Parts: sequence; structure tokens; C-alpha cells
Amino acid sequence: MSLFLRRVHLYLALFLAPWILMYTASTFVMNHRHLFHGPPPVPPPAFELERELTYPGEFPANATPQQIALQLLATLDIDGAHSIARPYSKDKIVINRQHPVNPRRVTYTAEGNKVRVEKMVFNGAGFLERMHRRRGYQHPYALEDAWALTVDLTIAGLILLACSGIWMWWELRATRALGAVSLAAGVALFGLFLAVM
Repeated sequence: MSLFLRRVHLYLALFLAPWILMYTASTFVMNHRHLFHGPPPVPPPAFELERELTYPGEFPANATPQQIALQLLATLDIDGAHSIARPYSKDKIVINRQHPVNPRRVTYTAEGNKVRVEKMVFNGAGFLERMHRRRGYQHPYALEDAWALTVDLTIAGLILLACSGIWMWWELRATRALGAVSLAAGVALFGLFLAVM
């Protein structure tokens, strides 16, 4: 059992290394935002114009903003996870096309059927924060669900890493005393934060 757990611990840690590094780096960025974004308030992200065009199609009568967004993104060949900025109206809709590396802002203006596509200027700190916040199964896209599934597997893997580490510590008699102090100190400090925050 011990040898099996050691192998699981080893290979699981190696497999999860990209996710662990991403979450630790992004948490550091969010914990020290002033180092990466300057003093508060954090400035909005910068965008650069990618293209402007006159939308050649038509929308169904009484189309909802979501239907308009889906049709626009599909026509522009950038379909994927997105949100619609509020407030919106039939005259103007702003769509935020989510993407870890190249988020885009698509603005549709009904007058003249004008479409403006802007790409967010890449920023390493912003990229890490977006990766950290990607979650859930709320988007109807298989790729988004696959990412959410890997996050769930990472959570399960980290729990397994912690449990297998405790098991291996307990099996090594020489480390039991110091390990018990370390475990107790971690639990006590965590409990203290929960009590006083």
C-alpha cells in the first residue's frame, strides 16, 4: 500500500504541476495586485481595435440580446463563452467574448449595423487572474465544460495529495513527532484565522 501511495503521490503531483503553478501564481498576483496594477483603483484593461465592419446579416424580429450575441459571434467566427455587458438595448449591445489569452469586446450598433471588434491588450497579471476565475459549467460549450472538469479533477487530486501525504507521514515512525507538530500547527493557525477574521 505504501509503495502504491508513493507512486500515486509522485505521478499525480507531476500531472497536476501546471494547474498548481497556475493557481499559486494567480493567487500571488491577486494577493499583491498593487505590484502588478499599481495603487488602487485598478485601471480598466486596455483594448486595441481589431476590425470594424458593417454587419451583412439580419436578426430575427424581437431577437433577444443573447440571440443577437450568438449570431454575431458565429458570423465573426469567434463563437464561444461570452457575457453581455449591461445596460443593453436594441440600439447597442456590448459582448465580452471570454478567452484566456485574447478576450475580445464586440460592440454592435443598430444604426448602420456597425460592428466594432476590439482585442484586449495582453497583460500577464490579467491573464493569470482570468485563468484563476475560469470555472463552472454555465456555458453551452464543450471546451468550457472540459476546463471545468479539469478544475474538478485538480481539486480531487489536491485532496488526494494531502491525504496520501498524511498517510505516508504516519507510516514513517521517525517523522511522526515532528509531523504531528507541523500538522497541529497548521490546523491551529487555520482555526485561529477562522475564529478572528
